[in-house]
This record gives sequence, C-alpha cells and structure tokens, in this order.
Amino acid sequence: GAFLIPYILFLIIAGMPLFYMELALGQYNREGAATVWKICPVFKGVGYAVILIALYVGFYYNVIIAWSLYYLFSSFTFELPWTNCDNSWNSPNCTDPKLFNASVLGNGTKYSKYKLTPAAEFYERGVLHLHESRGIHDLGLPRWQLSLCLLVVVIILFFSLWKGVKTSGKVVWITATLPYVVLFVLLIHGITLPGAYNGINAYLHIDFRRLKEATVWIDAATQIFYSLGAGFGVLIAFASYNKFDNNCYRDALLTSTINCVTSFISGFAIFSILGYMAHEHKVKIEDVATEGAGLVFILYPEAISTLSGSTFWAVVFFIMLLTLGIDSSMGGMEAVITGLADDFQILKQHRKLFTFGVSFGTFLLALFCITNGGIYVLTLLDTFAAGTSILFAVLMEAIGVSWFYGVDRFSEDIQQMMGFKPGLYWRLCWKFVSPAFLLFVVIVSIINFKPLTYDDYTFPFWANRIGWGIALSSMILVPAYIIYKFMNVRGTFKERLAYCITPENEHQLVAQGNVRQFKV
Repeated sequence: GAFLIPYILFLIIAGMPLFYMELALGQYNREGAATVWKICPVFKGVGYAVILIALYVGFYYNVIIAWSLYYLFSSFTFELPWTNCDNSWNSPNCTDPKLFNASVLGNGTKYSKYKLTPAAEFYERGVLHLHESRGIHDLGLPRWQLSLCLLVVVIILFFSLWKGVKTSGKVVWITATLPYVVLFVLLIHGITLPGAYNGINAYLHIDFRRLKEATVWIDAATQIFYSLGAGFGVLIAFASYNKFDNNCYRDALLTSTINCVTSFISGFAIFSILGYMAHEHKVKIEDVATEGAGLVFILYPEAISTLSGSTFWAVVFFIMLLTLGIDSSMGGMEAVITGLADDFQILKQHRKLFTFGVSFGTFLLALFCITNGGIYVLTLLDTFAAGTSILFAVLMEAIGVSWFYGVDRFSEDIQQMMGFKPGLYWRLCWKFVSPAFLLFVVIVSIINFKPLTYDDYTFPFWANRIGWGIALSSMILVPAYIIYKFMNVRGTFKERLAYCITPENEHQLVAQGNVRQFKV
C-alpha cells in the first residue's frame, strides 16, 4: 500500500512524460537510441549507455526466462516435484509443509525466508544447486539442464527478432495478450481461496511510516522505469517504425496507464495467494510476503501445489511467466539491435547475422548465471547493471532533449507529426520536474547504497567493486563521448561547442557563423 503512493506519483511526474518523450523522439527522427541524438550530437553517449544497459539486462534476464521454462517442463507430472521431501535434491532437514507450524521457525524467522520447505529446496537445490557453491568466488560449471533451457529461450528470441518488426510484431500478439488471460484466470481463482481477503486487505493497507524509508521511493522509481521500459532504448527503437503522423500522445497515455493498472491488478492475484498461504500456515501476511525470485519461484509454486488440479495451474502460471519474459526480452534485444544497426550500416546490411551474434553473445555470457553459484552473478548484475545507471541515463536524456535541443523545438516537432503542441504540463515536466526528480533519486540511491547480500550471504568487497564497475561502464560513456566529440570537431572553442550542441541538419548554419541561440 505504501509503495503505491510513490509509484503513482512517479508515474505522473516522470514515467508518463518520459514515456511520451521517447515515443515522440523515436517517431519523429526515425532512428534508434544512438543515432536519434543527431538532434544534439554531443549526447550520443547517452544512446550508447542505454544500449549497453539493455545488453547487460539481457545477460541475466534470459536466465530468469530459462528458469521459468525449466519449471514449466517440471510441471508436466501428476505430482509437482516441489510438493514433498522425497526427491534426490532434498536435504535431511526438509520440512513437509503439511506438518509445518509456526513453532518450527523459531528465532523470529519469517516463513518466506525459511529455506527447508520442498518448494524452497527445489528452487535452490534442485534448480540452482546453490548448496554446491560457497559464494561468488566458487561458481562451478553451468548446469546442463538450465543450459538447454537457456538455449531454447535464445533460439525463440532469435527467430522472433531476425526479420525485425515483421516477425516481432506478430509474436507480440501472443506474448502480450496471453498473460492477460492467465492473470485474469489466476485472479478469479485466487480471490476464492480461504484467507484471500486478508491478503488483499494487507495489499491495500497503507503504512505511512514506510514512506520515511528512502528504499521505498527508490524502488518505486526504478520499478516505473522497468515496467514502462523508459530509458532502455526500447521505446525509441519501436517508435522509430511508427508512421510519421501516428498519435504517439494517445499511445503514451494509454500504454502507460494500462501497464500500471495491470501491475495494480496483478497485486490482487499475488496477495490473494499470500493471504491463502498465511491462512494455511497460520502465520502473518508479512511473514509470507517476499519479492523477486522468492515470490515467483518458491511461494507461488508452493501455493499452486496445494490447489486441486495443481498441475494445470502450474502449467498455466509458468506459461504466463515465459511469455511475459520473452516479450520483455524481445524489447531489450530490439533496442540493442536497432540502436547499433541504425548507427553502423554494415550491421544493418547484415541484420540477421548481427541478430544471431547478439543472441549468441548473450547466451555465452548468461552461462555464468546458470552455474552452481550463478545466482550470485545474477544478483550482482540485477543490482548494478540497471539500477543507478538507468536512472542516470534517463536524467541525461531528459537534460539533452529539454535543455540542449530545447522544449520549444521538441514541441514543434510533435506539432509537425500530430497537428498540436504538448500542453504546459508536459513541457514543465520535461524541463523541470522530471530532471529534478531523477537527479534526486540518483543521488539518494548512491548515498543509500548498502553492501550487496543474498539471504545470509554477504558479497565480498571486490564483488561490490566489480558491480560498481559494471554500473560505471555504461554511465562513463556519456562524459567520454562528450570529450571525444568535442576533440574531433574542427574550429575554435566556440565553433566546436556550437557543432556539438546544434542538430546535425543545421551544421551548415554554424559554418556560416549563425550559431543557434537557446532559450532557458
């Protein structure tokens, strides 16, 4: 409940305006994330930064899809493999949930953190083989079962993308619509379960004390950009294929609203199940509530295993995860492929080969995430690859468009496409509100950084340094390209500066000494 307040606020002041901005940018300029910066050449490094971030996310995101595929295959049995403790991967201390009571936990341990249930052991011991690793320094070899699942995922992605939007546009009809059907079915079934009401009540209850925590605000901001796709170059890439006079204003409002309403409704499907789990084990809602992989691959599958017709519900749930994952991954990879292909003609001429190279490259690097200690690599990438760095990239994008290219000129571009200028609200958000908000969140996220952990495991100092190195590797492209561009332009200091910040189609005016003036 407390999370919804900053989530809705950030949607209105940053999510929607920047979503609209990226759609308009891509549609007007007909370019990918890097070459779109012909409007202000010195900011091209922002394009390269978001492409690199999208590539980093692809390294580990495909692994999560591979887990979903592994779970899907494992679900085609009469008895789901995470329902009992009689399997080869189970430890001697495995506890049957049917015999479980609150006294088993002891020491104030939350049920969601209890790692001896069949579902938790299937995930950590049966799928990840985490018990065979001592930490990030002890990865081991890739698991062959997960390697095959990952290969299947990458092949699906390749054939969905190899012909560009001609194929991905058709695939997305399935991957984008099927999850809605499944979500609706899970929601209807979830709210009929005992304890569901308590779960939904906990979901909607607002604890105003949580709003004092910086992490709630940072998580809400990051979630907005993840769910809307702003900052990853995805929106710019896909919008570049739109018709020039397409109403991207309507698209921005509709898509961002539907996206966030979907997130809100999916909360009911999740918390009805959490309420059911709390009711079954006679514990508090907050004791079963968790986030990330623990929710998707431990608690939800465990809850499904207790339902009648559990195999059907498991298959349906993991098909939903699979289609959602492929849909998101297609967007990220399209941003990389379109972004670089538009910039380098040789890649555009050999798009199929380039798409294969990107797909195969992400497969090879993702192998690190499916070793015995792969979850540590995945956690490292998930924390650093697209956290502070994506917020920084969107901040620089907003500054580049609003302050250097100019809100007035950008508004004229939109008028050319759609016949009307953006309202005062959008112009204020682009120029002042969104950049100020992003700057605040970037600073707070750096100040509030805590050393990385995974459950009880604390990452060594060198792993945190590698993480920050990954984060900086994309952010550093922005100032590095500014220096590179400035040094490679001829002329006096003033002329160089003028060439750097003037749209490429106006460079002849700079050569004539007619340097464009900017309005603050």
